[in-house]
This record gives sequence, C-alpha cells and structure tokens, in this order.
Amino acid sequence: MNPRSLLCVFIAGSILQAQALDPKKLAQPPTDTWPTYNGDYSGQRFSTLSKINTENVKGLAFGWVYRTSTATGALGGVVKSTPLMVQGVLYFTIPDHVFAIDARSGQEIWHYAWSSKGGWHLGNRGVGMYGNWIYVETPDCNLVALNSKDGTERWHKQICDLDQYYTATVAPVVIGNHIIVGVSGDDLDIPGYLEARDPETGDVQWRWSSVPKPGEPGSETWPSAEAMEHGGGMTWVPSTYDPNLKLLYLGTGNPQPVIAGKGRKGDNLYTESIVALHIDTGKLAWYFQPSPHDTHDWDAVETPVLFDGEIDGRPRKLLAQASRNGFFFVLDRTTGKNVVTSEFVKTNWAKGVNSKGQPIPNPAKEPQVDGALVTPNQGGAANWPPPSFSPQTGLFYVNASRSFSEYYIFDDTEKPEGWGGNDRGGGGQSMLQAIDYKTGKIRWSHKWEGPGARAGVLSTAGDLVFTGDPLNNFVALDARTGDALWHANVGAPVSNGPITYELDGAQYVVVGAGDEIFGFLMPQSK
Repeated sequence: MNPRSLLCVFIAGSILQAQALDPKKLAQPPTDTWPTYNGDYSGQRFSTLSKINTENVKGLAFGWVYRTSTATGALGGVVKSTPLMVQGVLYFTIPDHVFAIDARSGQEIWHYAWSSKGGWHLGNRGVGMYGNWIYVETPDCNLVALNSKDGTERWHKQICDLDQYYTATVAPVVIGNHIIVGVSGDDLDIPGYLEARDPETGDVQWRWSSVPKPGEPGSETWPSAEAMEHGGGMTWVPSTYDPNLKLLYLGTGNPQPVIAGKGRKGDNLYTESIVALHIDTGKLAWYFQPSPHDTHDWDAVETPVLFDGEIDGRPRKLLAQASRNGFFFVLDRTTGKNVVTSEFVKTNWAKGVNSKGQPIPNPAKEPQVDGALVTPNQGGAANWPPPSFSPQTGLFYVNASRSFSEYYIFDDTEKPEGWGGNDRGGGGQSMLQAIDYKTGKIRWSHKWEGPGARAGVLSTAGDLVFTGDPLNNFVALDARTGDALWHANVGAPVSNGPITYELDGAQYVVVGAGDEIFGFLMPQSK
C-alpha cells in the first residue's frame, strides 16, 4: 500500500473513533474546537489562543491548501463559509457541496454533493453541528442532515419554496435542541422568516416572520396588508445567542420594493432591524431598527456581537453592530435600549440621530428621478462578512468602505414593483476600523490600498487581528495599533471569516480565498 493510501486509511480510522461534538463547547471561547459559525454563541470571533502573537507572527508559515474545484470538478465555488473544526476535522461548504478535511494536513476525508433543482448559487456560509450530525442549507430550499463521520445523508426537509424565488444560504446555528435556519430571496416581493427545526426529524418547532400580519404589533408601520404580504426582511446571516437570557439575536434584511418605497410608507417593521427572540418559542422580546423605511438596500443583517462591558462605570450586558448604513450601534441586550450611536465611516444620508439612537434620514438623499449621490453606496459601509470584538482591547474590528452610489428612482407610481429604481456605484476607500465600544469613536483605522476589502475578521489573545486586503493578501495586524505585521498572498480575495484552533500543541489559522482553503501554523521549535 502506498503512503497516500496509508494516510487515507489512518484518517478514516481516526474519524470513525471521533466523539460527537460536546454541546458545552458552543458556549465556550474556541480553543481546540471551532464548533459554530462564529466560534461560540457571542459572535465575538475572539480566540484566547496566544501561541501566535505580535512577537512571533512573522514566523507564521504555510501549512496546506485544499482546492474545492478538485473535488467538485467545477470552477466558481467561492468559499464563503466559516469552517467548523471538531475533533481534528474541518467541515465547510460551497453551494451544493459539503467537505470534511483533516485539520492538521488539509487531506480530504469525505465530500458530499447535493443534486440541486435550482436556486441562487451565490454562496453558502457553512454548516451547523449537533452531536454526530452536520446540517447544511441548499440553494434550492432544503435543510440536509449528514453523518459527520462519512457524509452520508440522514434526511432532508424543505425549508422554503423555490417556486416563490426563495433560496437558502445561512449556516445553521445549533442551540439546545433547536436548529436555527434562515432564508434569502431575490429582492422582489416575498416576506422573510426564521425557523427553529428539530435536530432529529427536521420538523418545524416555531417560525418567526420578519413582517407582521394585520393587527399584530408592528403592522401599524405598514400602509396595508398587501404591502406586508410582499414586505421582505430576509434572514440570511447566522444568529448569536445569550444562554443566560435565553435570547436569540439576529439582523434582518431590506424591505421590498427595495429602492422605490412610495407604496410602503412607514418604518416597515421588522425589516432592517436587530431583534431578540425567545429561543424556545420564537416570540419577539425586543427590537431596534437601524434604518427605518430603508430605500438604499442597506440590510441590517450584520452580526449582532454580544459582550459584557462597562458604560459610565456600570457593568452592562451589551450588543454591538456595525451596520451597513454606516452607523455603529451599541444596545443593552436585555432590553434593546440604545447606548451608543456613531458613524464608523463618514455618511451623508442622515440629518442626525433621534432620541432612540436611530439615524434621521435626509429626504434629499432618497432615490430621485434625476439621481441622488449617497454614501455609503449600495454595498454598504460594512456588509455580511463577520466582524470581531476583543474583550482584551475593548475594540470592535470591522472591514469598512466609504464609497458612493447615485440612487435613481424609475417607478414613481403609488404602487411601484420590483426594485422600482437602481443605484450606480463607484469606487472608494476601504479600511479596517477599530471602534471603541464605550464611545463609538475610531481608535485606529488601517487604510487598504484601494476599494473592495470585505473579508471577515478574527482577533486573538496574542493581540492580533487577522483579515484580508483588496490585493489578495491574508494579513495579521497589531490589535492595539493597526500596524500590519505579516501577510501572505493567497491568490484571490479572502472570502470568509478566518478561524484559529490548537491541535497537538500547535496553533493553526485557517482562511478561505476563492475556491481554496488555506492552513497556516507556527512551526514548533525542536
């Protein structure tokens, strides 16, 4: 038997002996595992590992690379998913495909391919894990349960209607005996929702709609039942969770029609909102709306990051979001009350901030027949790639952009359809912002060379921040100063959120770029 065959037999044997995911790991800072999309329930994407630090990061070395197109036989599968790492195995996705590879070597263990019936194949954000089971959403609206040992399918259940132009891209989040799944859409005229599914059967436990029905709280913010039926508010990014409060937190997407808002006068709850839901019932506990009556496609789906901090000398349970509209919000995560509102890039669409901490839109910056020049652009000051928060520095790190769009309205009727308009965006400046959560002020800003930096972020106890720049580099910066300390060119823009873990005494850092996933590690001294 040749050495490659021996290696495969060894890996397969190790996996068959692997234990299931310990659910306690989901509520702990990630060290020897990365068991859920954000590493733990908080969304901080902070690791307590420090073997790689500001003093030695220059020695960080390439370890291995895995190319998804080699397994699938097709190009174009960009790795937007955050890998999970459990018992020495990395699990990650591209649309219609799930991969399990060895976390030490990048050697493939198994590959699952879903036979798709359609849907948008723009990306997939990863998997969730419950015991020995892996859960993934498919572009054609299914939730699939796989055996983590060999990738064999246990069952699949429909979670949305492909015929209504829904699709599914979210990494499921496992909380107790709930699999939390969200949906995406085509930005035309369908309402969004979030569901909890049974991990054993895939059956619905509860559903929360991001647009209320007539007579329900929030319905008064819509002009009619018809507008609500087509309201939007997609739930396409994974949630965060507080185990003590038993509250699930998520951001919702834009209302519809997207650009032309004349037929949906009002705040349009609960689109463009940060909401807290009771985990066992799906009932709304509170909401905060970063962009009431949005007409710029600024989904508020950016990760709601949870941490305990101090405000005015008092300990507080906090939630922070760097929203796509250019504003940074800090909320009390028990009540939803605003604590801090500030700009994390310069904007021009708001006249100020109201008593609730919400930006006040400037009517002159609404889409116009002859155009309105607006910043941020349609892509937003931030977008879905996950930020990070370091409790060690007290800083919130997010890749940001100051760019402009000219917003036009095409359909000025009382009931516009589709987008009803368009934006024409231009280039701008991208940067990594380090925000002081107590004040909302920028502590430091690392300017990138050119626009387009949209990579996710990881921070560590080694006082490092890992992310990607617009020039295809994977970069490590000093978490306190923003100075770049190390980089490696990975051949394509970093396309996911980096992760880190420790195995056999070595700390690894793993990142996706294009159709490849790369493993880096610090060589151990002999």
